[in-house]
Amino acid sequence: MIKNDLLLRAARGEQTERTPVWLMRQAGRILPEYRALRARLSGFKELVETPELAAEVTIQPVDALDVDAAIIFSDILVVPDAMGLTYEMVEARGPLFPETVRSAADVQKLRIADPEEHLGYVLEAIRVTKRALNGRVPLIGFAGAPWTILAYMVEGHGSKTFSKARRMLYAEPALAHQLLEKITATTIAYLQAQVQAGANLIQVFDSWAGILPPNHYREFSTRYIAQICEALPDVPVTVFAKGAFFALEDFAQLDCQTIGLDWNQDPRAARAIIGDNYTLQGNLDPCALYGSREQVQAATIEMLRQFGPQRHIANLGHGVYPDTDPANVKVFIQTVKEFSALAREGTI
Repeated sequence: MIKNDLLLRAARGEQTERTPVWLMRQAGRILPEYRALRARLSGFKELVETPELAAEVTIQPVDALDVDAAIIFSDILVVPDAMGLTYEMVEARGPLFPETVRSAADVQKLRIADPEEHLGYVLEAIRVTKRALNGRVPLIGFAGAPWTILAYMVEGHGSKTFSKARRMLYAEPALAHQLLEKITATTIAYLQAQVQAGANLIQVFDSWAGILPPNHYREFSTRYIAQICEALPDVPVTVFAKGAFFALEDFAQLDCQTIGLDWNQDPRAARAIIGDNYTLQGNLDPCALYGSREQVQAATIEMLRQFGPQRHIANLGHGVYPDTDPANVKVFIQTVKEFSALAREGTI
């Protein structure tokens, strides 16, 4: 039994007393509690791969920020790691794959990961977190969308263009589909295992959606996201595809419950395209949290007015930036709670 089930009810389209709120990347560097724990460890991967520590970090923003959901502390790149393509997390640079996928032989070498065997540390972190939360708020599980995972596996690191990965889509589309099929099979099994371990809602992150042209996005991303959504009938699913404003009509055909918007998308325009059968999530510009308390309040209220009082989960349009003042994050959260409750009562 979940005491605060606002997020789940909003995702299912049910009436809520107010708009639920959480933040992407809320478990992380904005919190001094996180930085203190992280400083004691060898690196990011030790934190991700130690269930008790990952659970502790997952719960920190629930205690410190009073958000309406926890999201398991992990990384989208645990999937290629489990498939046999190891990554490193380089301080101040981000992820790095010492080896990349370049050929059919490379794809052949990759395994479809077994969740318990190759990703058991994430599943155990979910179980530990669920016990510690004791029903306070829902727990969100997640994975990267297959296209975004392919982009890292082929490129080997972050990139402004991901030209090597995009080249594969043009030069060797059959090979790209072979790789995407393996990633999708691993991701489906992994997310199903997350649900079995206790995740109450799943979010699929397509971080590099916006670098593809619409025809490629439909062929190499949306079709695989659709397979993931269809494989998770027991919990609400959120699809967040950064920069994919052109894909909203296709997203309105997905078997998911919530569609996340980045900060470049107009909520009213998105609602007109998507219709009323989906919950929308988002989409305050993360940089709005650099403003004064009054500016944060005003920007948050304007966001809430654009989305309206129902079928909305308040969030940022991307992850919270690490140098954001936690006090302003709290202003954002408190403003959502107070303003949205008053709006439902009809007093404002």
